[in-house]
Amino acid sequence: MGRLVPAVTRALDILELFLDGDGTLSAPDIVRRLQLPRTTVHELVTTLAARKYIVPVSGQPGRYRLGVRPYQLGARYAEHLDLAAEGQQVARTVAETCDETVHVAILEDTDVIYIAKVDSTHAVRMVSAAGRRLPAHCTSVGKMLLASLPEHELAARLDGVELAAMTPNSITDPAALREALAEIRERGIAVESRESNPDVSCVAAPVRDRTGRVVAALSISVPMIRWSDERRAELEQLAAKGAADLSEHLGHRSAA
Repeated sequence: MGRLVPAVTRALDILELFLDGDGTLSAPDIVRRLQLPRTTVHELVTTLAARKYIVPVSGQPGRYRLGVRPYQLGARYAEHLDLAAEGQQVARTVAETCDETVHVAILEDTDVIYIAKVDSTHAVRMVSAAGRRLPAHCTSVGKMLLASLPEHELAARLDGVELAAMTPNSITDPAALREALAEIRERGIAVESRESNPDVSCVAAPVRDRTGRVVAALSISVPMIRWSDERRAELEQLAAKGAADLSEHLGHRSAA
């Protein structure tokens, strides 16, 4: 790996400052926050403004906001964005960390469709495939996605729909499902224990696009022989991090 160029690093540091606060900065703000010499900041700001990466704020002398060039670069990135490909990449990283099966799924009507999958290397593991469709109410990814819907859209999808069971643990009562979805909404994590497969439990977290809308969910599936409360807590954190990483790939920025 080559040497990092200090001037480029500093210019990028300045641009990333605009992601916080109200999106406007002055040269003194930059000096204070990055602890850089005033002359260096002045030269970098002048260069960034000349290249239209930042522009003066109308009516606020000495303050700048992001210009059109970062938007153009972001738009070009978005043109080539592929949720399945990005999901496969992140799922692979998560699977390498926990050595369990990882899925990324989307919601279609009342079903989930797996668009990415990475297998565990354990001899005993969940068997599935990308492209597989399952009832959303029986899976952690599906419940996560249902919980993320606005109430009117959730009602439109579920009202009058029979909740078929895949195992004895599947939720088949609409009131019980809504109660479960409310809890998922509050926690931000979905868990299912032997609801789609009698030998497997799963955890899932939401994946958001650049607008903050939930567009997918990432899950980790574990055979019951390796499932415990302690393991579940570990995997919940890992699923949340993986989903956040995938969301970042899609252009989402968390409130933090």
